[in-house]
Amino acid sequence: MLLHDYLTYWAAAVPDKTCVYDEQNSWTYRQIDEWSDRVATVLADLGVRDGGRFGVLANNCAEWLPIYFGAFKCGAVPVPLNFRLHPDEWRFLLADSTATAVLVQDRYVDKIATVRAALDHVKSWVVIDGGDPQWQSLPALVERATPNPPRRPVIRPDHDLWQMYTSGTTGRPKGAVLTHASVNSCMIQAHLEPVSMHEDRQLIVMPLFHAGATMSMLSNLAVGATVRVMERFDAAECARVLEEERITRVSLVPAMIQSMLVEVPDISQRDYSNLRVLSYGAAPISEDTLRNALAVFDCGFRQGFGQTETSGALSCLTPRDHQRALAGHPQLLLSCGRPIVGTEIAIVDDQGNRVPVGQAGEIIARGPQMMRGYWNRPDADAATLVDGWLHTGDVGRLDAEGYLYICDRIKDMIVCGGENIYPREVENILFQMPQIADAAVIGVPDQKWGESVKAIVVLRPGHSATGDQVIAWTRARLATYKAPRSVDFLDALPRNPSGKVLKRELRKPYWQDTARNI
Repeated sequence: MLLHDYLTYWAAAVPDKTCVYDEQNSWTYRQIDEWSDRVATVLADLGVRDGGRFGVLANNCAEWLPIYFGAFKCGAVPVPLNFRLHPDEWRFLLADSTATAVLVQDRYVDKIATVRAALDHVKSWVVIDGGDPQWQSLPALVERATPNPPRRPVIRPDHDLWQMYTSGTTGRPKGAVLTHASVNSCMIQAHLEPVSMHEDRQLIVMPLFHAGATMSMLSNLAVGATVRVMERFDAAECARVLEEERITRVSLVPAMIQSMLVEVPDISQRDYSNLRVLSYGAAPISEDTLRNALAVFDCGFRQGFGQTETSGALSCLTPRDHQRALAGHPQLLLSCGRPIVGTEIAIVDDQGNRVPVGQAGEIIARGPQMMRGYWNRPDADAATLVDGWLHTGDVGRLDAEGYLYICDRIKDMIVCGGENIYPREVENILFQMPQIADAAVIGVPDQKWGESVKAIVVLRPGHSATGDQVIAWTRARLATYKAPRSVDFLDALPRNPSGKVLKRELRKPYWQDTARNI
């Protein structure tokens, strides 16, 4: 089964049903199928097909769907770019992926133009929604393209589907390559319970450069449902759309849920009777926030845990699990559920041996939804994919019933509002500041975002700097969300005998009163 087979089926079965809509556009299944045929022709004419990579830089919009399906139909591999990144970070991702074309929303043309000269391997620059004279126009290219798709390469289930970048502890981004087979398996595995329905109306709020949002969109299309895309999250607007547009399913990160509960005064007086399932994940959620949300939205809640490398899903805390938690098993609210169908999860020690039930260790997993590997990173493959098992870098434990609890991270990754932030990347920028002799970056508890970035800095003798100056330095060189929100100053960082910074010791004062260190 290939991903575009779903679109072909529903375009024939319900051609005039709304497939996807946003604030500006509404497209039927027939229109998405026909438009994606033309996109496939455009990509092939640009020389991007049969495994060729191309970048996509855009806010959430309905155009993501025909762009993705056009790529799938001609065998091209999209590389979605996080629009929050610094242009130098886009440059690295496009260079690493060897993308030969870039599709960009008009609002980002000026920013990415600052690194265009350094990307001579990119042969085609296409604006998705505008008419900049130095760029090709996607609407114009689509209008001129033949409505018949190009002669397609032989696409098999193991053909690369997309390449999404995730970082490691070194801070160097790695391109996780997912295939038709792995993503299709995950769609089936993750959505057996609760089953997506043909009549569903799914709201997409999370950014479509994330695996989680993309999987939500594709999974609902697979059953012929309707997808509503919001350009970006706004608490009041999200509450309005949920109520007035009869949304039945929505996926949110905990920070979005918290914002709605706090920032929308009449949130509990609104009518959410159409809402069947609220899915959350990508970051830990506080028990108080979860209990309040359960009371306000009064629908089935579903938590997912996974990684980009696993097509987005490994385990699920189902609506039945949430009901059980409220009926006398409150500890389950701290769990991320049990493995989804076809997935094995194990907890191992430093030597790779399984540990007893209830004991913490590294979470490893295997199943059909795993990535093919990292793009041109055999070293990372060797460390992450071992004997058929994917090593997640997260520390967790399993209880006697098979529920998974995440305790901490082996990797130092910080999750802030659903965004992954890698301390080493921020530390590298801090070390460039002339006043700084030593630095470490950790995540600390944040009521709204789950975690926030804290820099702990040692100044050079005879130098001075304020916390605001340190924050401004990093904001000028990294995406804003990666910059520290707070700074502490120490005379020296704690280190072990080999010289490694003891980040667990740095984190301890901030996490000692919390139920989990993540």
